Amino acid sequence: MADEVENTEIEETPAAPGQDATEAAAPEAAAPAAPAAPAAHAEPQVLLTPKQRKVAIKTRKAAKVGTRDEVSPEDRQAERDAARTKKAAERRAGRAHARAKYKASEHERAETPAREHVVGVQKTRQGVVVSDKADKTITVRIDVARRHRKYGKIVRTSSKVHAHDESNDANIGDTVVVLEARPLSATKRWRLVQVVERAK
Repeated sequence: MADEVENTEIEETPAAPGQDATEAAAPEAAAPAAPAAPAAHAEPQVLLTPKQRKVAIKTRKAAKVGTRDEVSPEDRQAERDAARTKKAAERRAGRAHARAKYKASEHERAETPAREHVVGVQKTRQGVVVSDKADKTITVRIDVARRHRKYGKIVRTSSKVHAHDESNDANIGDTVVVLEARPLSATKRWRLVQVVERAK
């Protein structure tokens, strides 16, 4: 067995100058055998995540647009100043045009007449006294029943107001009429007009 190994001759390729014999023989050893038949299909495509797909699309777009030449900070500032100057000139021209248009239509404009002063009409509400503990003040509950505009159901709501009662005339349970007034205290905006019905 050892004799057979010694007798086999290894064909050596001449090495190029500056190259070892082992390096020269390596390409032959590393070269793969030619495929017997062509591959039925190409390599499977790599699946990308949505984020990677977006990055790839942006990269392709950027490659189409190309990159801008390097600009020094001074040149970039000069470009900004030029753009600002151009926009300012456009604004000035627009304002001048608007002024000229306004002056041209001066004869067409009519002066707005002063609004006529009309004495306001105070609201009146009828409600039931629910408290008369405070001096010269009563708390009145105003009940409102109105039909819902869309559904037609009767909707009942109530609100409480504080009214000024100078002579402490009204008592709990009385039905009273109150009139809207100027602010008389922090919470009073109504004044007692008359007691319609006394509590039983």
